[in-house]
Amino acid sequence: MNKLFQSAILFFMALICHGQNTNSATEKEPKTPEETEVYKPVPPKVSIKANGVPSDALVLFDGTDFEHWVSTVDGNAVQWHLNEDGSMTVKNKAGDIKTKQDFGCVQLHLEWSSPASVAGKSQGRANSGVFLQDRYEVQILDNNDNDTYVNGQVGAIYKQSVPLAMASVPSGEWNAYDIIYHQPRFNDKGEKTEPATITVLQNGVLIQDHFKIKGTTEYIGWPKNEAHGKGPIKLQDHRDNSRVSFRNIWLRELH
Repeated sequence: MNKLFQSAILFFMALICHGQNTNSATEKEPKTPEETEVYKPVPPKVSIKANGVPSDALVLFDGTDFEHWVSTVDGNAVQWHLNEDGSMTVKNKAGDIKTKQDFGCVQLHLEWSSPASVAGKSQGRANSGVFLQDRYEVQILDNNDNDTYVNGQVGAIYKQSVPLAMASVPSGEWNAYDIIYHQPRFNDKGEKTEPATITVLQNGVLIQDHFKIKGTTEYIGWPKNEAHGKGPIKLQDHRDNSRVSFRNIWLRELH
């Protein structure tokens, strides 16, 4: 191979591997600030309501009813406890609940608490979870003076990603999860072309940083990657009298 031609190929391969635009070498350098200013599209305006909810958010639970939720057991009305303080609490062995609506990429906010007086240990203490698209779980657990396997502790992407920190408040107080989730992509053959990614803040502390989800979060076995579209948000009844409570759940769909 001609050495000059070979050098040119290696040069362009290096540019591609480093994510550089090969046209940049021929583009004219801007001489004025106006040449690099962009005016469209104009971002939509979002205001924050008095309760802290963005104006473009869909409120999934505000403490008044289960309008947006159904039981996963039979698709009928939710049997969990609706509390006077504007929260809901898992009813033992009543089954998981999920949103009536399906979602893809979202910004999700929810608040949860374990009982002030806790019983059990390891995975048997205030265990629940929030599932994105009914498949990918962010673990909810009371780990205050309660050790367990770290890829199943509070804030873990269950059995996949250990949280960067344990940022829980004392038992009985309210934790906040803020989740940025981007759904996986599949081609026409049903093959995954892009993994789902998730970022989680617990009480304002970054605990999952753009983690690439490997597939479904399985209790036993490896992650599965069957093609799917949008799916519901699911909250878990762990069936061990966990008594986890939830409040102030809202999301913004990301496009």
